[in-house]
Amino acid sequence: MKKLLVDTNIVIDLLSEKKGFYNDAARIFSQADKKEVHLAISSHTFANTNYILTKLKSAKEAREILRKFKVLVEILNLDDKIIELALSDNSFPDFEDGLQYYSAIENDVDIIITRNKKDFTSSKIPVMTAKEYLAAK
Repeated sequence: MKKLLVDTNIVIDLLSEKKGFYNDAARIFSQADKKEVHLAISSHTFANTNYILTKLKSAKEAREILRKFKVLVEILNLDDKIIELALSDNSFPDFEDGLQYYSAIENDVDIIITRNKKDFTSSKIPVMTAKEYLAAK
């Protein structure tokens, strides 16, 4: 079974039902629900998603959404090694992208799923959009 790291933007697409992106995100998470794929997110994605959802909904609603969402994904820890790798790697100008990438590397992820592939041009593992991943399946 493939292990995918789902970038924050894909999680937001799903949970905020973002027009133009929701359907592909929903299909990937549906595959996880059917145990066809293993989805992982970094712990900072969980925190960032909560922050964004509270801008769209009440804090109580955001937590309820996240409580239900949590059963679909493995939440990867950020540890000292991942943070140090992201801090040391200048090929990721955006620190958060470095955290995503090294969370994937350190947790043996097969593919990173993101809406912004350009953020991962230095990746040594495949990076795909949700649409590309679904088309290749």
